Amino acid sequence: MPKTPIVGARIAKPNGINAPILGDMMKNTPPIRYQRKITGMSAILLPMLSTTEIDWPGFRDHVARTADAGLVPAVNMDTGYGNLIDQSLRLAVLKETQDVCAGRPFIAGAFVGDQSGSAFDFDAYKSRMDEILSHEGKPVIFQSFGLTEQSADGVLEAYTQIGAHSGGFYAFELGKMFAPFGAIYDLDVYEKLIQIPECLGAKHSSLNRQLEWQRLAIRDAVRPEFMVLTGNDLAIDMVMYGSDYLLGLSTFAPAEFAKRDAMWESGDNGFYQLNDLLQYLGFLTFRSPVPAYKHNAAQFLKARGWIETSLTFPGSPTRPDSDVALLEEILERLQDEQTTHEDRHARCDRANGHQPTPDPIHLGDHETRRCSTIHG
Repeated sequence: MPKTPIVGARIAKPNGINAPILGDMMKNTPPIRYQRKITGMSAILLPMLSTTEIDWPGFRDHVARTADAGLVPAVNMDTGYGNLIDQSLRLAVLKETQDVCAGRPFIAGAFVGDQSGSAFDFDAYKSRMDEILSHEGKPVIFQSFGLTEQSADGVLEAYTQIGAHSGGFYAFELGKMFAPFGAIYDLDVYEKLIQIPECLGAKHSSLNRQLEWQRLAIRDAVRPEFMVLTGNDLAIDMVMYGSDYLLGLSTFAPAEFAKRDAMWESGDNGFYQLNDLLQYLGFLTFRSPVPAYKHNAAQFLKARGWIETSLTFPGSPTRPDSDVALLEEILERLQDEQTTHEDRHARCDRANGHQPTPDPIHLGDHETRRCSTIHG
């Protein structure tokens, strides 16, 4: 696929030579969309008891806490080793997720493994979609060599076939830093892709703000209800500009992400502090090699007491044990932020003549009453 040119302002040089006009930056940066409701979708880590045994209680609990926080669980994604697990395990994950969600929405990766030079294998995609649909989920269509190595028309025809069979799916643009079969589509292809009626949204994982901003502009002009799902774990504030999200980072802290989202919707200035902490976690865990973030996720969830071990699925890259101390520090800061936030709102309640109430996010309630506003 041809590469999409990056559009945006250059950084001004100290001596002013060739300095860009500020208007260029303003033109290419979308407005911040204050107090919008954010839709969060969170990839679920598949935890291990050993290199051959899944921690099913840990998995079920994590699906439940994600759904209870108000996020949409996403299983069999990269975070759940969707490219490494076999069919029996893939189906077991879908069954457990269906049982836990009990009618609540969830999404699942439809991954087709192939090699460079392979033809697009619609039958394989159809089989993956049928597995997901039969368990009441909606498919997220992973790219494959057979899909992305086609012409632009071939790519669009493939997604049209997928839409006609699925009745509703999410597309997925994946940068090559995540997988060799990934591709970031040019803007003409993207504009036509989002006009496929069954395509409900598309995750964008280029780790490039400007490429995602371009997609938001196309979405707003062509199909405003279409969901641009940021997959940029290094810029989780893309939600401020109109993106929703489907992230691996949120598996570390689903309730904290949900709390951050509710803060944005209600106009609470605490959004920024919590977003900064979560971004700090993202910068640490999504460093090169990026796929090793899954080991950091296991280390973090083990430190929280949510899973039994920090083991990863065989074939997945790992991080050094020295990361654990850094992750524990971030966890402590997140817990301190929770306490500070509750104390601040208790003081606010008293100042307004109300009895202090527990933080509703802790109770899974996304309707919040706040004292301060983001833009007031």
